[in-house]
Amino acid sequence: MSCQSIDAKFQLPQRYQGQIQSFWDEYIQLTLKYKPMNLGLGFTDGPVPQYITDALAAAAKSPNSIVNQYTRGSGHPRLIQALSTLYSQLVDRKIDPINEMLITIGAYEALYATIQGHVDEGDEVIIIEPFFECYEPMVKICGGVPRFIPLRLNNTTTSSNSEINSSDYVLDDGELEGLFNEKTKMIILNTPNNPLGKVFSRIELTKIAELCQKYNVLCVSDEVYEWMIFDDNKHIRICTLPGMWERTITIGSAGKTFSVTGWKTGWAYGPANLIINLKMVHQNCVYNCPTPIQEAIAIIFEGEIKRLDSPACYFNVLAAELKKKRDFMAEFLNENGMKPIIPQGGFFMTANWSALENKADLSTELDTQQDFRFTKWMIKNVGVLAMPPSAFFSDTNKSMMEHFVRYCFFKTDENLQTAANILKEWTGKVMTIRQNCLPAPPNDSI
Repeated sequence: MSCQSIDAKFQLPQRYQGQIQSFWDEYIQLTLKYKPMNLGLGFTDGPVPQYITDALAAAAKSPNSIVNQYTRGSGHPRLIQALSTLYSQLVDRKIDPINEMLITIGAYEALYATIQGHVDEGDEVIIIEPFFECYEPMVKICGGVPRFIPLRLNNTTTSSNSEINSSDYVLDDGELEGLFNEKTKMIILNTPNNPLGKVFSRIELTKIAELCQKYNVLCVSDEVYEWMIFDDNKHIRICTLPGMWERTITIGSAGKTFSVTGWKTGWAYGPANLIINLKMVHQNCVYNCPTPIQEAIAIIFEGEIKRLDSPACYFNVLAAELKKKRDFMAEFLNENGMKPIIPQGGFFMTANWSALENKADLSTELDTQQDFRFTKWMIKNVGVLAMPPSAFFSDTNKSMMEHFVRYCFFKTDENLQTAANILKEWTGKVMTIRQNCLPAPPNDSI
């Protein structure tokens, strides 16, 4: 048999054709090669509180040997009970841990199971841009049709000299309703949004909710940054709006919640008749998730639930810590000639680098999008890693933010200061960086 016939028979299956390799892999390889200051990848580079890692060690060493064996396929009993206790308070209704919750390998699998479990050939799915890059290919693999709508800068509330806030990026109500029709199966919402950091307001969520009910559409609410809310903003769970529990699947992440992204544990909750579809996908994919990690997360949640309204609760400590880091990053980006969009939540900041374009020789990079060329040039020549925001847009709208970069400010004080110094040296700006502007690490004891 010839090699050509083997190649012909074992091509990528039709449902995956047209997909491209994730840009994350390329940037990770560039990071390994050039070793820049990493402000690109979305995780902390500092230690997490010791009681969090102690919980995992305790779970693994538990005298109850069953903790190191398979657990219930759709969720470890102790963890689903802890999550039910927490979210029942937050959404003001009793969540059945057995039938209305699924534990997954990260929020990524929760998204996959949700889309696979509900989208069929020809179904239309509305995706709000910018969006986490897996949304689109997951929809297409099912035979679904992505319909995109971008958040646009509201020029009526901003001027060229004013600070831009993520709340200044809004949906056009007419454009949004124009996407809904009898073929619409789902809308995917991400609040706080990655990469903008936008926290959708009650008014904005109410408009989405009204359209979901009018056109009988499922809302998938990706809320992995739910605890990272700044200033006077509030995280509103769309499933709590009138008529929305029945048509909402909400997705969360232990990795984002407790700053342990490597634990890769997420969840989805919603009405039983919607969650059952996710369970069918899950049981025929990974079946269940690592028991010791689920046990540890349950232990941690149990402790945080007891002090949920206390300043000592990790959720509150984390938000306060990140707010100071956000403000510090905004300051040094501004002083180095970039114009940041101030996020309301999450731990990412997008910034316009147009004023620095004459300092970079982008002709050395071959990518189509300007932000890809700029970020790669920065890795190789300046030594700071950022991510290109155009990767979070559909092909039609990639140009909307190609003069921006996305930075992660959930980094150690030392590394944020180092990044500021590197940019200062590159731009030649005179900077007045404040000293001791960042908080001490959170208390390590529950």
